[in-house]
Amino acid sequence: MSAALFNDIELLPPDALFGIKQRYGQDQRTTKVDLGIGAYRDDKGKPWVLPSVKAAEKLIHGDSSYNHEYLGITGLPTLTSNAAKIIFGTQSNALQEDRVISVQSLSGTGALHISAKFFSKFFPDKLVYLSKPTWANHMAIFENQGLKTATYPYWANETKSLDLDGFLSAIQKAPEGSIFVLHSCAHNPTGLDPTSEEWVQIVDAIASKNHIALFDTAYQGFATGDLDKDAYAVRLGVEKLATVSPVFVCQSFAKNAGMYGERVGCFHLALTKQAQNKTIKPAVTSQLAKIIRSEVSNPPAYGAKIVAKLLETPELTEQWHKDMVTMSSRITKMRHALRDHLVKLGTPGNWDHIVNQCGMFSFTGLTPQMVKRLEETHAVYLVASGRASIAGLNQGNVEYVAKAIDEVVRFYATEAKL
Repeated sequence: MSAALFNDIELLPPDALFGIKQRYGQDQRTTKVDLGIGAYRDDKGKPWVLPSVKAAEKLIHGDSSYNHEYLGITGLPTLTSNAAKIIFGTQSNALQEDRVISVQSLSGTGALHISAKFFSKFFPDKLVYLSKPTWANHMAIFENQGLKTATYPYWANETKSLDLDGFLSAIQKAPEGSIFVLHSCAHNPTGLDPTSEEWVQIVDAIASKNHIALFDTAYQGFATGDLDKDAYAVRLGVEKLATVSPVFVCQSFAKNAGMYGERVGCFHLALTKQAQNKTIKPAVTSQLAKIIRSEVSNPPAYGAKIVAKLLETPELTEQWHKDMVTMSSRITKMRHALRDHLVKLGTPGNWDHIVNQCGMFSFTGLTPQMVKRLEETHAVYLVASGRASIAGLNQGNVEYVAKAIDEVVRFYATEAKL
């Protein structure tokens, strides 16, 4: 019997994003473009180690006390405390009133996992609402913890704009006290963010139903190059919900510090003004520590030390800000270049949505059939939903990509007439 234990285990398909990376790597064509995986590339298409990160590494290795000892279960204090200031703001009432709990996580994904574990233990019956569409991994993270998920309208495909009415309606119709997962900036996969005025409406609607907000903050500083601008939604939510419900924040330094493989992130929880901090903070922190201890024992140290050094050293912080501007401005430049090439080619349709979006990704509006033809005919790789990583574009390939898009759009337009 023991020999047959695994016979009925289902073979799952490969992860869609990493499947793209694998196919791209195996493609022998000399001209090929990877617009799949969300990782920054420089204008030569190469991975970029931020100058601020290089400088931080030198400082760390030059420190005579440098070692590879364990961190505490909740992480490196200089990382978590400074990361909280980055996302909530140094003048945050929540920080000044000692209402924030912060622990280190395995990047943003790990922070989301901590949230899911926490919800499954203390709020197991609450629905978790995700935007439609959302990051491919969101649903799996929450459902793997036994939580039930639902969706709220976000992307209006016909107008390639935010479905604000549908969004607000879903908030009002959701069972009171539900959990809403919100992308604080550079929405993945659409690249489409609410305006400041729209965020006010969204947060007010959440407050009116006593919902819990969870802000997934994977791109702070990467969307606009400005940490404060990109933190607007989180800070608004923390202030407006201060007397209503706690606010969860999942923070990643993968994109804005280029620390993809080092898995540096933080989980933050802003308690309400009514919370009895002297008893609640230690209790909640102990529960978070138990989750971390039982799963990873304690978080990784190397990347945490690098990011902490960025945040605590003024000259490195200044350079880091410049690095974020370098990345975000190059991506913005590529958005305009792609749109302009498509307009010059007379590609059917309106492509202004590409420049109206922000951050790493663009929801191009290309269909799965078009995406398949892009890969098979032109060796241009992107997600089947039409999501393209704009960071994969550069001066050497953007015209080629535009011509490839033009060909597939015209191909299917012609085919539709036949």
